[in-house]
Amino acid sequence: MGEKRIRVGIIGVNTELGWAKRAHIPALRSLPDYEITAVGTSRIESARAAAEYFGVAHAFADARRLAEHPEVDLVAVTVRVPHHLALVQAALAAGKHVYCEWPLARTTEEAEVLATAAEAAGVHHAIGLQARYAPAVLRARQLIDEGYLGELTSVTAHAGRAKGAGESMSDWAVYTLDRANGAGTLEVAGGHTLDAVQHLGGELTRVQAELAIRRASYPVSGTNQRVPVTSPDQLLLGGAVATGAVVSAHIHDGKLAGAGTRVELTGTEGVLRLESTGPAGPAGIQMGELRLLGSRDLGGELAELPLPNELFAVGAADSGPEGFHVAQLYARLAADLRSGARTVPDFTDGLRLHRLLDAVRRSDATGRRQQV
Repeated sequence: MGEKRIRVGIIGVNTELGWAKRAHIPALRSLPDYEITAVGTSRIESARAAAEYFGVAHAFADARRLAEHPEVDLVAVTVRVPHHLALVQAALAAGKHVYCEWPLARTTEEAEVLATAAEAAGVHHAIGLQARYAPAVLRARQLIDEGYLGELTSVTAHAGRAKGAGESMSDWAVYTLDRANGAGTLEVAGGHTLDAVQHLGGELTRVQAELAIRRASYPVSGTNQRVPVTSPDQLLLGGAVATGAVVSAHIHDGKLAGAGTRVELTGTEGVLRLESTGPAGPAGIQMGELRLLGSRDLGGELAELPLPNELFAVGAADSGPEGFHVAQLYARLAADLRSGARTVPDFTDGLRLHRLLDAVRRSDATGRRQQV
């Protein structure tokens, strides 16, 4: 792809709320490589309203027509997980590049269908595992590659989100409480956090895990309805990577105060710690800004480490607090599209992460350690 702007059609745009409005649109508009040319929703009336609101040329209620439009180079799928399969398939059938939000699909079987189809289509496909491109994560990866830690001995992660800490659940979030929708704590907070852990510490080769539901039901905000919870809100995991370094993680929702994420990597020669910060920090490692701390002094205190300017594709103020890491991923994807390289996490990476979560579920169901 040449130096012209990459034209994006976004499926799942709401003028009042939603991830596209909060993250994708600010992210894309902060990057000179992109132009948003089309939006799509399930109804043409809302699609036209979104196009007018955001100043976009084309509106669609049919994902196939959006994908086939000649002024769309890349389709971004930002809707609820159960709809990913059909919408991504429509984009791939049109021969367009695709960015799909994580989780890739509702089940691993659906994710395998999409990964296979994407490879056969020969297009660029990206999965929204944007925590990898947080400047603090990029710097941690550089330092690890330079030998800062020596031999990695352990990784410890704790992620506690504020979601579900209140007395009721917002209507837009109710669908995440149903395990069948594939968008609960395990899939979203667990998937994003464990992907970052593996990106830095290596892929998990075995896990022993326990899942739990600690809030059995929620009233829906502003209604008389109460909905049951079938998706776990607690994940406790132990495991190891191929080098033998051990991994422990507690990932959960419903944290009343002090919500945020911390990932600590310990080695024979140093320690690195990632900590969430900023207004989006309580929402998960993929959303909030991160700071990096480290030390190589025996008995020393961890100190914040500087993050080089070249690790920032944009400033957080330019893309908004929730769009910052998304913009970082989009910047790398633009470079891939222009060069033909394939460096961003793709559907194959997404499928591997789905399989890891399957191992977690099997371990919980059997009470036994599982190979990944």
